[in-house]
Amino acid sequence: MKAPQAKKIEKILEIHGDRRTDNYFWLNERENPEVIKYLEEENAYEELMMKDTEAFQEELFEEMKARYKKDDESLPYFFNGYWYIVRYEEGKEYPIFCRKHKSLDNEEEIIVDVNILAEGETYFEVGSVAVSPNNELVSFSSDNVSRRIYTINFKNLITGEIYSDQILNTTGKAVWANDNEHVFYIRKDESLRAFQVYRHKLGTDSSEDILIFHEDDDTFDVNVFKTKSMEYIFIASSSTISDEHRFIPSDNVFAEWKIIQPRIDDLEYSVEHFEDEFYIITNADDAINFKIVKTKINNCGMENWVDVIPHRAEVLLEGFEIFRDYLVLEEREEGLLQIKIIDEKTKESYYLPFSDPTYTAYIGINMEFDTEVLRYGYTSLTQPSSTYEYNLKEKTTQLLKQQEVLGGKFVPENYISERIWAESRDGETRIPISLVYHKNTQKSADTPLLLYGYGSYGHTVDASFSNVRLSILDRGFIYAIAHIRGGEYLGREWYEDGKMLFKKNTFFDFIDAGKHLIQENYTSSNHMYAMGGSAGGLLVGAVVNYEPKLFHGIVAQVPFVDVVTTMLDETIPLTTGEYDEWGNPNDKEYYQYMKEYSPYDNIEAKEYPHMLITTGLHDSQVQYWEPAKWTAKLRELKTGDNLLLFKTDMSSGHGGASGRFESLKEDALEYAFLLKIENIKK
Repeated sequence: MKAPQAKKIEKILEIHGDRRTDNYFWLNERENPEVIKYLEEENAYEELMMKDTEAFQEELFEEMKARYKKDDESLPYFFNGYWYIVRYEEGKEYPIFCRKHKSLDNEEEIIVDVNILAEGETYFEVGSVAVSPNNELVSFSSDNVSRRIYTINFKNLITGEIYSDQILNTTGKAVWANDNEHVFYIRKDESLRAFQVYRHKLGTDSSEDILIFHEDDDTFDVNVFKTKSMEYIFIASSSTISDEHRFIPSDNVFAEWKIIQPRIDDLEYSVEHFEDEFYIITNADDAINFKIVKTKINNCGMENWVDVIPHRAEVLLEGFEIFRDYLVLEEREEGLLQIKIIDEKTKESYYLPFSDPTYTAYIGINMEFDTEVLRYGYTSLTQPSSTYEYNLKEKTTQLLKQQEVLGGKFVPENYISERIWAESRDGETRIPISLVYHKNTQKSADTPLLLYGYGSYGHTVDASFSNVRLSILDRGFIYAIAHIRGGEYLGREWYEDGKMLFKKNTFFDFIDAGKHLIQENYTSSNHMYAMGGSAGGLLVGAVVNYEPKLFHGIVAQVPFVDVVTTMLDETIPLTTGEYDEWGNPNDKEYYQYMKEYSPYDNIEAKEYPHMLITTGLHDSQVQYWEPAKWTAKLRELKTGDNLLLFKTDMSSGHGGASGRFESLKEDALEYAFLLKIENIKK
């Protein structure tokens, strides 16, 4: 079978006096049978080219699946008189949400069985499940298309009745008022931006719902949430670099909404409540790495904010948890997360001890104020995810639950993790790299290495355990994470130096990290691979344009690769809200800069590495046509015989297949591809 080649229909795109020719622009016609035909031809070609790995893919899938406990359940947590648990039953793909009254010894009550809801669906996902304050009702939301557009339904937990109330086109979240008859929810506009907050009264048609808030600024999204105290309901309006919060008491849905602090450019803040004060984490007063302030509820403008935890230039403050006698901080210093305990009575402070060279630690679910127990999570590249309970008074730690790795082969001591630092091309910046490999894997020019990266939105890819990853570690691969600029691994400035007109630093950091790994004899270009998804797909797409010979192969998952065209189209989900991340190409300076790195716009007639590109037809984050166009143009221009495979999941979106184990088939395909091309030498 010959590789598919999409037909060319010339489309001239012109702005700022610059003309771009896009011969594959027509692939954005989702309803066009020719488009579907092309996607199906690419799927058939991928299947043919990977046919020799079918048995191996099945082996990988079964191997990955075998490591999971089939009847697993979450760690119970106590809230408002009930223990809440999410569990899975063997042979079923979807979770079952349950609770037990007061004691874990009491009879289980099923809140929502997603397996029943998902019957007959090719894709199904539950967005959120929220129980009313009186514990008698539940709202639950679902998406059966994978566009992240959810329908909210309601159920009576006493009678089991599903109410006729149904709310379409929402973000999936519902927040109960304390009267047990009103909920607040968010609707999306045509570009899927969360832009309106409504109030719904149970037992009425959603057409009668009351619009509470409309966000006019199309660079802002809205969110709605309840404070930990359950005393206040908040609406948050947020852009990439600015926030505004308004609130009412949870027991008065008709109260006037009050604003904490009106939006100001570059002022970020989020709010929590305790007693008669709001605690706020913010970057006010040039606190680039954030600080914590507090203010009285009745006087909450920023002129009344009082520092609780001052800004520190060397420490990124990522979160906090309030207890009656303790304040717990989530901090990042030198890239590593730390949990700091502050005794409010004695003012003593200290950090919980963690020993791995690279790891992830985080504050867990802590629903109570009046307690001396903190739940926190910990994982590393060699240690499965664990939840601990720390007694703040006694200073003792108890392991509550650790992710089980079945199959009988996994022993943490068989794996080695490291953190090393690469020199950047600017001669001043050091790029952290986390690595893990089997103790029997020798570092050499012949050792296969998979380098993963993301580097956008300030999102940090921390070093955490993966059941799935064992399948390549046990086959001799080294796995590495490049903590590149664009994330916040080394603080807020690390993010600022990898966005907007500094975006190229993200790509160059990844390249320099790869070259350092070769220089230090971990691998060589003949055996090094790159992987990234979404904005990480942009990363690997840009990198192969800059350095096509650095990697033997790449895997680009739902890649954002047509940057200029997408950011000029305000009808596409996320576009306007992302101007603060990439810049607005309606401004010539940003247009020219984007055009210089956009993967689609910089494809040339040259040899590219082996490539596997994946997408979902219903992707709401990165539209399917971006990777489709990218593939078509690569097919047209690339030289050499390296594999170029493109797979579209015709029933899923940005997150891939639904169900607990179906997504493992995607992992199996990716690993089979890597191991296949590892045997194809340059």
